[in-house]
Amino acid sequence: MSVTPGMYLLVLPMVFLAAVVDAIAGGGGLISLPAYTIAGLDYDFASGNNKFSSTFGTLMATIRYARSDAVKARPAAIAAALALPGSWLGTQAAMALGNRTMHVFMVFAIPVVGVLVLLGGKKPERVRPFTRRQVPVCAAIGLAIGFYDGFFGPGTGTLLILLFTWLLGMDMVSASATAKPVNLVSNVASLVTRILAGNVLFALALPAMCCSLVGGWLGARLALTRGARLIRVVMLGVLALLTVRLAVEWLARRTHE
Repeated sequence: MSVTPGMYLLVLPMVFLAAVVDAIAGGGGLISLPAYTIAGLDYDFASGNNKFSSTFGTLMATIRYARSDAVKARPAAIAAALALPGSWLGTQAAMALGNRTMHVFMVFAIPVVGVLVLLGGKKPERVRPFTRRQVPVCAAIGLAIGFYDGFFGPGTGTLLILLFTWLLGMDMVSASATAKPVNLVSNVASLVTRILAGNVLFALALPAMCCSLVGGWLGARLALTRGARLIRVVMLGVLALLTVRLAVEWLARRTHE
């Protein structure tokens, strides 16, 4: 598959925006994955390229958060350990189902993730210390979200933030920071699987990676300086973008029928 100038013009700005959003509140895949499909990639290539760019954006955000001491090391390590096999299993399942099934799944799954983003933005914070009783819950979060990330992906960071705040009692900033290394591990597992399957178009993925690195650094900086209020606002913004994206997809399909 060849890469056209139009693909660069569409994908690169969207990947940058997705990385900024993802570093702040998760959900960047709601923007970047549809951008790859609109650019003309089938689902397998769209997912592979999206994993490539988002992995490096998440890496940059993880480094930025780690330097601020906002990451809660113990829950991050527990969730990440289970996210690794979960992501591999999810990726294998998605590849087995094939392009057409996964594209249909994407159209129906994204609104559900969007609703969770909206609900999460309204959830009050109840900060609680991490205890031994929460270890199995943390492990279950890692395994389940790792599988989801490998199987589909968009909204993984947001779902981690919501579960860390709802079930583990973290504040918004700590939850966003702790979600990053977990998301990074699941991204790497899925990315390696996609590369081995030949699902990465490097001529497009490498420039997108650069945009994602810059966006991930900027988004993490904004989250740390602006705090929980900005995270909630960005969550709602992702939902608005999602709504527009789905409307465009529906109109395009109706036109071609």
